[in-house]
Amino acid sequence: MPVIVIGADTPEGAAILPTLEPASGEVRMFVTDPDTGTALRNRGKVAIGDVSDGSHVGGAALGAFCAVAIARAACDQRERSFADSAADVFAQWADGLHDAGITRIIFVATGAEVVIGADLLRSAAPEFAVVDAGLPAGQLGEAVALLEQAQKISGHHGAG
Repeated sequence: MPVIVIGADTPEGAAILPTLEPASGEVRMFVTDPDTGTALRNRGKVAIGDVSDGSHVGGAALGAFCAVAIARAACDQRERSFADSAADVFAQWADGLHDAGITRIIFVATGAEVVIGADLLRSAAPEFAVVDAGLPAGQLGEAVALLEQAQKISGHHGAG
């Protein structure tokens, strides 16, 4: 089933993408930097846009079953035109993913990011899970892949 990784251009995205490619069929990547997008094109479909614009995120997610939302993309130093805070970015993601009809959201976050973003994103899809972004790369990718491939994750929280 199609999956989109929002923040594929983060270290967490780099750890997660290889675990999704063989199993997921269509993998989409949402990135901010055009050069990174070009480098990722051999791995699947790439959308380049403003991570703080819910319509950009939602448009890229349209028709996907699962969204892997990486909190770092809402909190790092990248340019964001439509949000002043991580909470604003998470709210934009929630709106865009809800409008796109996403069924499952896997939120990759840690600490304060979970507190800020989980409630906003949880309401955007019927299935929601949190995976600790602080896991070692191999464990992080494995935890996300297991949740992405699970038959159902409603009410489940991933490792961390």
